[in-house]
Amino acid sequence: MQKDHKVYLSDLHFEHTQWLSELKFWEDEIKSFSKRLGEVVVRYSSNEIRAKIEHFQNQFILHDEVIDVLKKDVKNHEKAIAQQAEDNPVAINHVYFNDHTGLRDKMDTQRQIYGELNQNITVFLSKSM
Repeated sequence: MQKDHKVYLSDLHFEHTQWLSELKFWEDEIKSFSKRLGEVVVRYSSNEIRAKIEHFQNQFILHDEVIDVLKKDVKNHEKAIAQQAEDNPVAINHVYFNDHTGLRDKMDTQRQIYGELNQNITVFLSKSM
């Protein structure tokens, strides 16, 4: 997408809402995976399994931190566009606004990274449970 790509304010807001829902889902899923890892840890005492569990727990901590940053970035951008809307109320439905490609790129990257983690933890749990 071009850096100077323009979109309607309502489209930006809609995308923010979707992203916040997706981030919340990831948070909930990580909590669920953490609970499952707790079940695995009591079943196995091998150092190899425990090392994998620790690896996933560390990955969850990192993802939680990224999720927090992304939520903050999305909310800050939402505030900025809300301010634009307040400053230009007539323009809301008629004027294009700068797209948020940087934020979209961050979400896309995190979506790929999280998808990989999700796949790896799912395989691990299916073999361990």
